[in-house]
Amino acid sequence: MTAVAQLTLQNFRSYAALDLAIEGRLVALCGENGAGKTNILEALSLFAPGRGLRRADLAEMARRPGEGGFAVSIGLAEEGARLGIGLEAPDAEGRRARLARIDGAPVGSALAFSDHVRLVWLTPDLDALFRGPAGDRRRFLDRLVLAVDPGHGSRSNALEKVLRTRNRLLEESPGERRWLDAIEREIAELGVAVAAARAETVARLSAIIAATREKASPFPHADLRLEGEIDDLVATLPALDAEDAYRERLAAMRPRDKAAGRTLAGPQASDLAVRHAAKDIPAGQGSTGEQKALLIGLVLAHARLVAAMSDLPPLVLLDEIAAHLDPRRRGALYAGLVDLGCQVWMTGADPALFGDLPAQAQRLLVTPGRIDLLP
Repeated sequence: MTAVAQLTLQNFRSYAALDLAIEGRLVALCGENGAGKTNILEALSLFAPGRGLRRADLAEMARRPGEGGFAVSIGLAEEGARLGIGLEAPDAEGRRARLARIDGAPVGSALAFSDHVRLVWLTPDLDALFRGPAGDRRRFLDRLVLAVDPGHGSRSNALEKVLRTRNRLLEESPGERRWLDAIEREIAELGVAVAAARAETVARLSAIIAATREKASPFPHADLRLEGEIDDLVATLPALDAEDAYRERLAAMRPRDKAAGRTLAGPQASDLAVRHAAKDIPAGQGSTGEQKALLIGLVLAHARLVAAMSDLPPLVLLDEIAAHLDPRRRGALYAGLVDLGCQVWMTGADPALFGDLPAQAQRLLVTPGRIDLLP
C-alpha cells in the first residue's frame, strides 16, 4: 500500500511550518471552516500531474505574507522514498523556478512522481458535476485518465496547443491550405490518441463497476458513455482510419470553424454521459443525495482501477466527504474505505462525523497553522 508516513510543509498556504507524522491508513482532519484542512489535501495533490485539486497557480500557494516560495515534501512508508515539490522565492527580476525532487535529486516534473504515488480525489466543487456543463465532466474524466495514464496530460496539452494554432490560422490566413493540412494531420493524431485513452479508461472503469456492484449498496452504480463525433469514430474504426476520418472532417469544417472562432469537432467537444443505472435516468436528474452517492461510487471504483492498473493503491483525498451523507451511507462509506486498501485522507468540520471510523484511524485536529491529535 502506498502511504504517507510524514508530511512536511514550509510556507504553504496557511502553514508557516508543519512536520506531521502519519500512522493511520484512514486519516480524518477535523476543524472549523477556514482552519486549513483543505490546504493539506491540496499539498498532497501536488504530487499528481497537473495543477492540484484546486487547479491553482503555484504562486497562489505561497504563504502570505511571505517571500513568495514554498516547499512540500512527503515520506512514503513502505519504500521510504521522499518526494518534494515547491516553488522558489522570486529573484531580483521576479523569476522563480518550480522544484521537484525524489530523494533529494531533481526531476523534470511531477510526472516523475507517478512511479511512486498515484492520487484520486473528490471535492465539494464536483457536487454539481452531473448538472453542470460538459467541460466540467471532461476535466473530471481527464483526471480519471491521468491517474492511470500519466502521459495523457502531455497529449492533452499538445492537442490544446495545436488547436489554438489552427484557430489562429483560420482567422488570420485561411488560404494557407498546406499549413492547415499539416496542422490538421497533427490534430487528428493527437485527438484520436486522447479520445482512445478516454475510451479505454471508461471501458475499464465500467468493468470495475460491473464486477463490484451490489444491489444493497447505498452507492448506486453508474452507467458511463462517451458522447461526441470523435468518440464515435474511435469506437467504430481502427486508429489510423479514425485519424483519416477526423482529418477529413476538420478540412470540411474550416469555414464553419472560422466563423465560430474555434474548432467544433474533436475531444474538446466530447461529454461523459453518466446514468443512474438502477433507475435508468440521467445522473443529473437524481436527487442531490443520489448524485453525491453516484459520485462517491465512481471515485471508489476509480481508486480500485488505479490500484489494478498501476500496482500502486492510490492516496485517496476526500474533502468534506461526510457532511451531507445520512448515517447509513456514512457507515457504508467508511466500511468501503477500509476494504479499499488505500490510505485515505478526509476532512470535516464536525469530529462527530468521523465517530464511525475504526479505532485504528488517525483523527487530527486542525487549527490555523497547526495540527494536533484530536483529544
